[in-house]
Amino acid sequence: MSIANTRVAMRQPAAETSTAQFAEDVAYYLSQQPRQLPSRYLYDALGSALFDAICQLPWYGLTRAETQLLAEHAPEIVATLGPLARIVELGSGSGEKLATLLTAARRPKSPLHLHLIDVSPLALETASRALSAFDGVLVVTHQAPYEVGLEEVRHESASSGRSLVLFLGSNIGNFDLAGAEAVLAQIRSTLMRGDGFLMGADLLKPEHDLLLAYDDPLGVTAAFNRNLLVRINRELAANFDLRGFEHLAVWNADASRMEMYLVSTRTQHIRVPAAQLEFTMEEGDRIWTESSYKYRATELVAMLERNRFRRRRQWIDPTAQFALTLVEAV
Repeated sequence: MSIANTRVAMRQPAAETSTAQFAEDVAYYLSQQPRQLPSRYLYDALGSALFDAICQLPWYGLTRAETQLLAEHAPEIVATLGPLARIVELGSGSGEKLATLLTAARRPKSPLHLHLIDVSPLALETASRALSAFDGVLVVTHQAPYEVGLEEVRHESASSGRSLVLFLGSNIGNFDLAGAEAVLAQIRSTLMRGDGFLMGADLLKPEHDLLLAYDDPLGVTAAFNRNLLVRINRELAANFDLRGFEHLAVWNADASRMEMYLVSTRTQHIRVPAAQLEFTMEEGDRIWTESSYKYRATELVAMLERNRFRRRRQWIDPTAQFALTLVEAV
């Protein structure tokens, strides 16, 4: 594949991802009860690399299952929607999944616009470099949270042809139920009638399997979680001592979600100067860093239909219990 006919357009980071916004969010969320931090801040350069390592672990089958489903059904996905003028991916990661779809897509005469939305500059750089190997594409990166990137895409000039939005990796699971409905509504507002939306979502499975996936024996997920404190120390001059925090993963059956925490192992006084924040944590106090909701396949379809999508196809990996759902905007 040649890069001769490929262009990459880089967007400046949105204000919402600035150091000032990071400080504001840290001050707000660490003052809540329970103390918490938005999971999007897990994905700095090191966090993104650690998450890529998590995806290779034998106990975290989600990524492998989704990649296999995409490889098997990419031709059907493309054939169902017809020729595409634009593909938007939320949380682009390495770009590997989008590349799988591109191998099955027919090239239009005009460039196929690829919009990559991610908060991680490393992920955007990696994905845009990989996708630049395809002829006839224009890669546009948006270093921004999903809602900001989607708004930027919505204001782009309308293309003559269908759009497809990808929301893979079970990223929908990082939103609570109200948040999931809101992001689906915003995605729908970005699309025209007949455009496509492909969503990957992790399904309910035995608690033992979930706990291994979120608290692996190698400790990679623990490092991924604690790296959030490293980031706050580096960017906001905080004094978090990593030796004073343990990683904890909990299955909340009532809420149908996995929860990740950083648990204080002793009494310690925390200072975050850039956020003008000071507080004390006692032994056993927690900082809630991530939630990952698990769904039934029928629940996914119902949620999509509530947001003006029509089911076209759904594929399920029976071993990993992972669903890939293709819908059309109506």
